Amino acid sequence: MGAWSARHRKTAVFGWLLFVVLAAVLGGVHGSTEVTESESMPGQVSRAAKILDEAGLKSPASETVLVQSTTRSADDPDFKAVVSQVVAAVDGTGKAAEVRSPYDTKAVSRDGHSVLVLLTLKGDREEAVDGVQSVMDAVAGVQRQHPDLTVVELGDASSGKWIQDQFKNDFARAEWTAVPLALGILLIAFGALVAAVLPVVLALTAFVAAGGLVALSSGLLHTSNDASSVMLLVGLAVGVDYCLFYLRREREERAAGRDAATALTVAAATSGRAVLVSGVTVVVAMAGMFLTGIADFRAMAYATIVVVITAVLGSLTVLPALLSMLGDRVEKGRLPFLAKLRRPDAVRTGGRFWNAVLTPVLGRPLASTVLAGAVLLGLAAPLLTMHTANLTFQQQLPEGNELVAASQKIEAAFPGSPAPATVVVKAADISSPAMTAAIADLKARALASGRMHGPIGVTVHADRNVATVDIPLNGTGNDATSNDALKTLREDLVPATVLTVPGTEAPVTGRTAGSYDFNAKMTGSMPLVFGFVVAFAFLLMLTSFRSLAIAVTAVVLNLLSVGAAYGVLTLVFQHGVGASLLGTAGVGAVESWVPLFLFVILFGLSMDYHVFVVSRIKEGRDRGLPTRAAIAHGIRSTAGVVTSAAVIMVAVFAVFGTLSMQAMKQMGVGLAVAVLIDATVIRAVLLPSVMSLLGEHNWYLPRWLGWLPNLSHGESVPPVGAGRAPQERPTTPADGPGHRRVEV
Repeated sequence: MGAWSARHRKTAVFGWLLFVVLAAVLGGVHGSTEVTESESMPGQVSRAAKILDEAGLKSPASETVLVQSTTRSADDPDFKAVVSQVVAAVDGTGKAAEVRSPYDTKAVSRDGHSVLVLLTLKGDREEAVDGVQSVMDAVAGVQRQHPDLTVVELGDASSGKWIQDQFKNDFARAEWTAVPLALGILLIAFGALVAAVLPVVLALTAFVAAGGLVALSSGLLHTSNDASSVMLLVGLAVGVDYCLFYLRREREERAAGRDAATALTVAAATSGRAVLVSGVTVVVAMAGMFLTGIADFRAMAYATIVVVITAVLGSLTVLPALLSMLGDRVEKGRLPFLAKLRRPDAVRTGGRFWNAVLTPVLGRPLASTVLAGAVLLGLAAPLLTMHTANLTFQQQLPEGNELVAASQKIEAAFPGSPAPATVVVKAADISSPAMTAAIADLKARALASGRMHGPIGVTVHADRNVATVDIPLNGTGNDATSNDALKTLREDLVPATVLTVPGTEAPVTGRTAGSYDFNAKMTGSMPLVFGFVVAFAFLLMLTSFRSLAIAVTAVVLNLLSVGAAYGVLTLVFQHGVGASLLGTAGVGAVESWVPLFLFVILFGLSMDYHVFVVSRIKEGRDRGLPTRAAIAHGIRSTAGVVTSAAVIMVAVFAVFGTLSMQAMKQMGVGLAVAVLIDATVIRAVLLPSVMSLLGEHNWYLPRWLGWLPNLSHGESVPPVGAGRAPQERPTTPADGPGHRRVEV
């Protein structure tokens, strides 16, 4: 691929530009089809959404307005006047389908100083989110007129609007922060403007093209907001890294004295191959997420796979073409002050820092292995206490947020989960006396259970034979109290009441049900996904290096890296240790999808460094170096590029750790910590020490695996000067007649 691109430079470059433009334009024209509610959640929640969809009923977005006074009771005429003003203001917006007075629903607090105005908005959830701003403005207007009272709004649409707006703002901020960061780090790594800009431009064009392709195919495989964020995160990190590997090797070969064509050939055959193996590993790891059966995970996996394949394609085609075009002009725009800091032999020897680390590691491999292993196991220890949950919006939003403050006030006045569980009842005759009695019995038993509370709302759609029963649960929404209440509702109350009527379905949905079903699905699919990713990564490494020890070492080291990242994640975000340094607090749980997502991403990304470093070690051994010397050569010669690549990844991921949403913070910090551990403790200490202990056993392959294909690690690296043309020298008498002397 590298040779073809170098020979057909214009075709490769303009072909890439045409591909990017076409993908972006066609994707923009087509638009994105996003995951629906019935697709996004598993279990009873999915079934409930399908029943409502089939009946032509849109699950309405509900809002709650709290009216509260510290001095007046709900019976006070002035207090009632404010409540009436709220009802009239909301009605006047024309966005509310129904507004219910607290004096009709009995939604009055026990102390008599707080009431809840319940309302549902017109249209489906998407339309409600678009139209809720006018309702929020109306409520805010009443609050301004009555500063001595508390008048605040909270609900599905208002929280959904905040999250939607914040996603857009965060996404733009991440984009504008991560790109300059990556560019700055590359400037330090290369010391030249053109060489630094090249990887960033290629990574961004790969991201743009991948975004268009994902949108274009979203009719077949729906996408999501999370998928877009992940695509930017992984696409930028991987795209820059792949170009960095390739470019650094080409520059290294030129510095060693090889001509431009030979340097490009060597880079294609070595780093190009490492990029291909790494890309395939990331794709295989991400494919494991399809086994979860969860639509959001399929969307994230597909988007990541597309952006990684696009980045690999760009690195192996357009990058060699550009390097062939530019030649040594890739060093244009050199920064003198950075050039002075760069030692000429740093690429070959690894620099003073890495020499200082590697010398004792190779001198005492057993002690290094034990010490580094103990550190990683210590970091992984908090993993044993990890609790996952589908975080509520109160946990997702930053402290001090207005919606969080409103939620806390409502929770204090009306203890219990602010989001009710909804029993969706589908019957042969929803208006029959038997069903009417069963629904009344369900309400009575729910209140008598002590695990649920009022007000319980019942909405009957007689023409569609469907009814919804909204039952508030005790607890915060995703804690043990709420989960126990949900189990009681699903396993005891619903079967004993509405399901006694023949021909009835009654799945239970809601936020608590969604979190519970999502966790159950995740727990069930995790072993399958983990097994798939580990098995395929092992087979890929075994085939690539024809070594059982290399494959086993790669898997074990990656598992240690992931375990340490899990431990840090649990310690910071669940227990709150050091969370204040990140502008957040411990929320008591890790977002349900984060551990699985981190596992597949990290397993794929860790292979970047592993393949790159071990390929260089194998290259040295194939040239005849003893194993220990090959290890020292491989680690030292890759230390600079691995450090640069890791710093870029950590910087990009850390940007996501500064975003507003708790799930994005957890993902960004988890990835940054894991990559940092992987590039330092794993690659600089554990990998060389373990390989030193194994010695020649590193290359062990059982005879019964001799049938594996011999995927050579590129063409043999020619000696310096091999690409130069032969030069003729004058003959001497000693050469004899008819001879000519040729010096190569």
